[in-house]
Amino acid sequence: MAGFRFRLLDKFIINEFYPTFVFGVMVFTTLLVAGDLLFDIADLLIQSRVPFGVVFRLFLYRLPGVVVLTLPMAALLATILSFGKMAAQSELTAIKASGISFYRVLRPIILASIIVGGCALLFNETVVPLTDRAADNVMRYEVAKQKPALLKEQMFLKEEKDGKLSRVIYIGKLFPQEGNMDDVLIQEFDSDKLVRIMTAKGGEWKDGEWWLYNGQVFNVTQEGLVEPLFSFERQQLTLPLSPAQVVASSQDPKKMSALELYSYIKLMKIQGVDVDSLWVLLHLRLAVPWASVVLALVGASVGAGSRRSGSGMGIGVSIILVFAYYVFMSFCRSLGQGGYVSPLAAAWIPNLIFLLCGSYMAKRANR
Repeated sequence: MAGFRFRLLDKFIINEFYPTFVFGVMVFTTLLVAGDLLFDIADLLIQSRVPFGVVFRLFLYRLPGVVVLTLPMAALLATILSFGKMAAQSELTAIKASGISFYRVLRPIILASIIVGGCALLFNETVVPLTDRAADNVMRYEVAKQKPALLKEQMFLKEEKDGKLSRVIYIGKLFPQEGNMDDVLIQEFDSDKLVRIMTAKGGEWKDGEWWLYNGQVFNVTQEGLVEPLFSFERQQLTLPLSPAQVVASSQDPKKMSALELYSYIKLMKIQGVDVDSLWVLLHLRLAVPWASVVLALVGASVGAGSRRSGSGMGIGVSIILVFAYYVFMSFCRSLGQGGYVSPLAAAWIPNLIFLLCGSYMAKRANR
């Protein structure tokens, strides 16, 4: 009998939660689209005169990334509204009077928010990177009218040693499929001072090694004068990256999935680059989707203590709490990128702090 009663309670709470959750996704998606994406679309339609079909596809490709951002916000709004409604109608009071604790009432909400967080993580790792690239392709090839090319142009590779710049490699043209490159310029540094310059007309990836052809090497004196040292017809280039890895190292890490970002970090470590900021970005990719859980806990506790269940007040409180969360997250991210805290701590401290706050408020609501 008790199990049947609890199943009815879980069903009742979920039925209160999911309509407002869908409502929250729609509301926050509309706000984010109207605040940013809509202006870009209007500019493309009116000023650039891009065909409506192209703009509509661009809108659809960018929409998944916006929806993923709204899921924690919607979870917060849904719990504030649903628990606020139950508090206003004295339903929470009746549930407590029957001997059921507030912690037990929270159980279906926590489980639902875990599912939301898992879906957000999965969506962010599978669909969003693909749609972001599709949107970039539309902007590049259909809006800017660029032609797809089988080569990469004007690429820079930076290498660091002990936190200082040691080498910069400029590649005028790279043909990844053929494993060839043209117009290579290499600058070597010692204590952040330029000491040597190497130029080559071409290069080739052969037997797992890079070889430069028809080049010259110059020495840079302390006075800044450039002196020729020698010329060469063929010389090995110490670069432990294949053509595909060279291309991958030039991609935008913000548009990568977590697995792609992890591979990118390994490439940057090979080049000696400081990867703390990249580790922060990777941990944030994993931490932010679980904001749905901690914000749902905070929202349920806030809603349980409210006597007003209006959607306007709920949206206002949700915006304030979400703003506080993301401001705190940005602050922690800056600390992590600056090396003041570890990347792991920088990404997960906001969730931990809000989890502690939500647990404290849930304890008070349970009284």
